Amino acid sequence: MTDTIAAISTPYGKGGIAVIRVSGDEAIHVVGRVFRPASGAPLSEIEGGRIVYGNICAPAADGTFGKIIDDGMAAILRAPRSYTGEDTVEISCHGGILLTEQVLSAVIAAGARPAEAGEFTRRAFVAGKLSLTEAEAVINLIDARSEEALKLARSHTAGRLTAKLCEFYESLRTLISTAYVYADYPDEDLTDLSADEMVSALETLRGEMQALSDTYYVGHAVSEGIAAVIVGRPNTGKSSILNRLLCKDRAIVSSIAGTTRDTIEETVQVGRVTLRLTDTAGLRDSDDPIEQIGVERSLAALSSAELILTVFDGAEALTAEDRELLKRLSACSAPKIALVNKSDLQAVDLLDLPEGLFGAVCPVSAKTGEGMDALRQVIESLYVSGEIDYDSTAILANARQKGALDRAIAGVEAALGALRSGFTPDVAGLDLEEAMAALSEADGRAVSADIVDAIFHRFCVGK
Repeated sequence: MTDTIAAISTPYGKGGIAVIRVSGDEAIHVVGRVFRPASGAPLSEIEGGRIVYGNICAPAADGTFGKIIDDGMAAILRAPRSYTGEDTVEISCHGGILLTEQVLSAVIAAGARPAEAGEFTRRAFVAGKLSLTEAEAVINLIDARSEEALKLARSHTAGRLTAKLCEFYESLRTLISTAYVYADYPDEDLTDLSADEMVSALETLRGEMQALSDTYYVGHAVSEGIAAVIVGRPNTGKSSILNRLLCKDRAIVSSIAGTTRDTIEETVQVGRVTLRLTDTAGLRDSDDPIEQIGVERSLAALSSAELILTVFDGAEALTAEDRELLKRLSACSAPKIALVNKSDLQAVDLLDLPEGLFGAVCPVSAKTGEGMDALRQVIESLYVSGEIDYDSTAILANARQKGALDRAIAGVEAALGALRSGFTPDVAGLDLEEAMAALSEADGRAVSADIVDAIFHRFCVGK
C-alpha cells in the first residue's frame, strides 16, 4: 500500500482521450519525470487542484526528459484532497491504444508499478475516504444497468446507508456503556437506564434494524438482480418467452421438442427489477444422454432460483410431464408465476393448477407478444411497489450487508432474551458486543481481509 501505482482508468480502445491515473507518496515525483509542463515549471512546484498542459515524454536515464510521446494535460491532486487520500496525478493524453500503453509504460519506467484491480478505491477505503458500503457502491455505479440501480448506487456513495449503520452502532455503544456501568457499580445509581428501559430501547432499536434488513428484498432486486429460471416440459415455448423478455433472438426456437439442451443465461431489465434469467432444457425423462445432462442442469437451476417462471402450453391439457413438474415446484419456496403460452390460440381450461402454488397466472403469446407487458408488471410488483425515496431512505444492496446486519439483529435479540430472563444488564452487554462487531463488518470498521479482497477484485484495473 506504500507503492506508487499507475493504471489506465478509461476503457480500453480508441477514443478522444485516455486517462492514466497515478497515486502514491511519490506520484508527483514519478509523473514529474515524464511530464514537462509548457510553462517550464517543475511539476513538483505546481499546487494541488491545478491542471497544466505539457509534453509527455519517456524518462531518460540521466533524469532529463527523453523523446516526446504525446502532448496532454496533467491534473495534480495533493494529499489528502484526492480520491485515494494520497498524492495523485491524472494524465490525459490522446486516446489511441498504442499511445496510451506507451504513456503508461513511461510512468512505470519512471518508478510506478501497475495497479491491481480496484486498488485506487481500496486505498480510499484504507485512508478512511470511503466506508466499505460506499466503496461497494462505486462498482455498482459502474455496473448499473438501470436508472433504479444508478439511484441506489448514488444513495450509497452519498453515505446514506453508512449513516444509518453508524446510527445503530452508536446506539449500541450507548446501551453497552450503560450495561457495564451497572456491572462496575451495582450498588450505585449511576446507570442512565433501568433494565426495563433498556429492554424498551433495545426493542425500538431492533425494530429499526429489522426495517432496514427488510429493504434487502428491494435492493437485491434492483442492484444484484433476481436469479430467475424459466421451466416447463419441452415445446411449451420457453425459449420464445426468453426471446420476448430480451427483445432479441437469443435462443434457437423450433417446433422440435428438446431443441434447448443446455441452460442459457442472460440479464434482462423488467421495469425497475433486474432478472438474472436462465432458460432451461425441457423437463422430461429421456434416453438421450446429452438431453439428460441438460435436464440435470435445469433441475440444478430450479433448486437455486429466486423466481420461477413456469411455462404451460395453453393449447393443450396438462400432461403427465406437466403434473410431474408441478410436484417438483411444490417443494420449491421461491415465488412462482404460471405462464399459459399460446393465448393467441384457443386455450383449454387450466383451472386444475394447484391452488396457491402460483402467485399469478399470466396468459401470454410468445408468438405475438400478447400479455408480455402484463407479465413484466407482475414481476416488478413482486419486488418493488410504489416510489422509492433514495434521497432519504437507506436500502441494503447486497447479501454481505444483509448478513452482517442480521447477525447484529440476532445479537440484540439475544440481549433482549437475557434481560427478560432476569439476567443483569452486563450479561446482555456481551450479546450487544456481538451485535456491534457485526455492524462493524457491515460498514467495514472491522472486516476480514478475505472479504475486502473479494469486494475489490470485482473492480476493474484503474478504479
